[in-house]
Amino acid sequence: MTTDPFSGSVPAYYDRYLAPLLFEPYAVELVTRVPKRDGLRVLELACGTGVVTRHLRAALPDSATVVATDLSADMIAYAQRAVPASGIEWQTADAQALPFDDGSFDVAVCQFGLMFLPDKVRGFREAHRVLAPGGQLLATVWDSLAANPYAAEMAATLDELCPADPPRIVQMIHGYFATDRIVTDMRAAGWEDVAFSPLAITGHGPAAADLATGFAHGSPIAQALAQRGVDPQRFIDAVTPRFVAVGGDAPFAPALAAIVISGNR
Repeated sequence: MTTDPFSGSVPAYYDRYLAPLLFEPYAVELVTRVPKRDGLRVLELACGTGVVTRHLRAALPDSATVVATDLSADMIAYAQRAVPASGIEWQTADAQALPFDDGSFDVAVCQFGLMFLPDKVRGFREAHRVLAPGGQLLATVWDSLAANPYAAEMAATLDELCPADPPRIVQMIHGYFATDRIVTDMRAAGWEDVAFSPLAITGHGPAAADLATGFAHGSPIAQALAQRGVDPQRFIDAVTPRFVAVGGDAPFAPALAAIVISGNR
């Protein structure tokens, strides 16, 4: 089995079922924070299926450059097809070991990717290195499970389905939100000017079962279920009523909470 949890059919499910509800509204907001000047050099980290990338390219002048990177080659391949706009350079890259020279970019953007980095200080240090003096890092991380009730219900469902070896994926995704820890990590990587903006919104999706399907087939949960011999449909059937309880059935409107991190080089 591949070690890439975003390979195979995962990107398609991710883009269809998760992106519109979870990632699209935050992408729109994040891109409003990016300066729109001529010649701007933008690096996107953990671009996934290109949700933020699409908005970046549309918002920036033609003279700006956008380099979109992701650790997953399958995500990059999908994003290239999903976002056919010109003026985007797509590249597989590890955010902890970026293949770019010092000072290559003016802005680095990362939406919901920092949580996945095994060595976050190293990731912050690399972002700092590839930015020119005066450059800016703009990143979004999910807030806690308590602030995202649908995610808490997902974690509880996985605990029940896999009592002997519950996946901790949801806890990891929602486990990097404490601002004091983030500040400590960023300062260890050379960042001094750091600020945070909480961002709570209500998500909007056609049905709770759609989000359940997205997580079962379009997230690292798919790999975790397969490794434990759990049919994805069991997860969908178990978590959907839990989602309904916190966001309604159809339409589905869950509370979402994230934190925008900004660092000035």
